[in-house]
Amino acid sequence: MKVEEDKNLPVSLQQKRDQLIALLQSFGSCAVAFSGGLDSTVLAKAAFLALGDRAIAITGYSASMASGELEECRQLAQLIGIRHIVLETGELGDPNYRRNGPDRCFYCKSELFSRVGEWAAKLGVSVVVDGTNGDDRFDHRPGSLAARQYQVRSPLAECNLSKAELRLLASRWQLPVSDKPATPCLSSRIAYGEEVTPERLAMIDRAEQFLRSKGFRLMRVRYHRGDMARIEVPIAELMHFVEESFRQELIDELHSIGFKFITLDLEGFRSGSFNVLVPSEQLQTEARMGPRANF
Repeated sequence: MKVEEDKNLPVSLQQKRDQLIALLQSFGSCAVAFSGGLDSTVLAKAAFLALGDRAIAITGYSASMASGELEECRQLAQLIGIRHIVLETGELGDPNYRRNGPDRCFYCKSELFSRVGEWAAKLGVSVVVDGTNGDDRFDHRPGSLAARQYQVRSPLAECNLSKAELRLLASRWQLPVSDKPATPCLSSRIAYGEEVTPERLAMIDRAEQFLRSKGFRLMRVRYHRGDMARIEVPIAELMHFVEESFRQELIDELHSIGFKFITLDLEGFRSGSFNVLVPSEQLQTEARMGPRANF
C-alpha cells in the first residue's frame, strides 16, 4: 500500500513513512507490542495501514501499568481499527524483576515478548514488533536485549524515525498521542535495589493520580527507601509546591497513601533520572549494541 503524498510533512519524513509501510508489508503479518504510548501507537497505525486485518495489537497488563492506561489502549486501538488483545503478564512473579536492579526492564520485556510471541504463534502471525525508535539507542534500554533474544523487530528504529518525527506523524494521522508525555511503567519510579511490590506500585499510582488531578501533566513520584517520595515536576512548576493550601493538601494525601517522607526535587522533571545510578560502562555497552541490532 502506498500512502498518499502529504505536503505538510517534510520530504525526508514522507520517505521514512513510506519505508516503514513497505517494511511492515514485507512481514506479511505482525503483532505490535502495544502500550498506548506515542511510539507503539504510531507503529500500530502504520501496521494497520500496511497490513489491515493481518496486523494485531497486543497489550500486556499488570500492576505496573498506571491507572487509565489500559482503557486508553483500548480506545486507541478502536480509533485505529486494529484488532486488540489484552493479556495479563506475570513479571511480578519473577524474583529477578522484583529485586529491581538496573536490568529490571530485561525481565519485564522477556515476560512480555514471551507472552506476545505465544499469542502471535497461535494466531499464525509471522513477526512481533515493538515501538523502539531511532533515538532510543542513546538511552539505557536493557529491554533491547530481550527483544533480540525473542527476535522482536523494531521497525521505527530500523527506519531511523526520531521521537520528534513520530510526534509529527501522529499529528498528521490525527492520533491523540502526538503530545502525550512518555508513560513508562510504574516500576521505573522505584529506586534501583528497592523491591518492586504491588503495594509500592499502588502508592506511586495514587500519588501521581492526585498530582494529575491538580493539573500536573509532566511529573514523576519516585519511591525511595523508607517510604520516601521524591516528586519531579518541570522547573517552572516548582513554585506551586510552596503555596500553603496546596502544600498541606499534598502532604495529607501522600501521608494517607503511605509515604512517610515527601520531598521535591529541585532539579525538576527529567525522564529516567535513576539512570545516573547505572555504571557508565554499562550505558556505553548498550549504546554500542543499539536497538537496531535485534534482527
